Amino acid sequence: MRRNSFRDIRTELERRISRRVWEPGETMPGEEALAAEFGAARATVNRALQELARSGLIERKRKSGTRVALHPVREARFAIPVVRAEIEASGSAYEYRLLHRDKENAPGWLRERLGLDAGARTLHVRCLHLADGRPYQYEDRWINLAAVPAAGSEDFGTASPNEWLVANAPFSRAQYSFGAARADPEEAQALRLDPGEAVFVAERTTWIADRAITHVRMVHPPSHRVVTWI
Repeated sequence: MRRNSFRDIRTELERRISRRVWEPGETMPGEEALAAEFGAARATVNRALQELARSGLIERKRKSGTRVALHPVREARFAIPVVRAEIEASGSAYEYRLLHRDKENAPGWLRERLGLDAGARTLHVRCLHLADGRPYQYEDRWINLAAVPAAGSEDFGTASPNEWLVANAPFSRAQYSFGAARADPEEAQALRLDPGEAVFVAERTTWIADRAITHVRMVHPPSHRVVTWI
């Protein structure tokens, strides 16, 4: 019989976390119990748990065991920023405006991108982040309600989906893309630009195990710069 590798175990534990088999903050079975379940050595289970801990999905403490992280810390090559903190760190005053919030069936392009089934329900949120009263980022976000059902009851009237997801939706991998584009009429109106004016666009999709969490398109005025430290 094939023995489970640490990758097999890590993937299955990620899947259980994504399906809320264990809720955030809940204590998980110990290494001995997991080793018996998966038919693997404790060292193999330990390695899988170490990787999950490094990704921020779980927390491990001596004597108190292993639990699903309440507020995941992500160790990624490019961290997901909280826009409020980004603006305030620059010394500017932050302002947030909700422009649109509605539950919708995922359109075809989104189903293809996220691997969703026909009829998949999503929460579509469009909002604007401002710095000192000037448009800083137009956020157009789709949230997969099958992966994050709690998002469906959030009104996002005063706090952005960006902040809420960072605190409440752990992810195990992400894809980023950056590029230049021309503002469509809605983006131009929100950012106080002329339609067709050049804008800086960042897109990000996140997953937990094999389940997509969210896809977001973030549009900035042409003066925007991305700065990162390594």
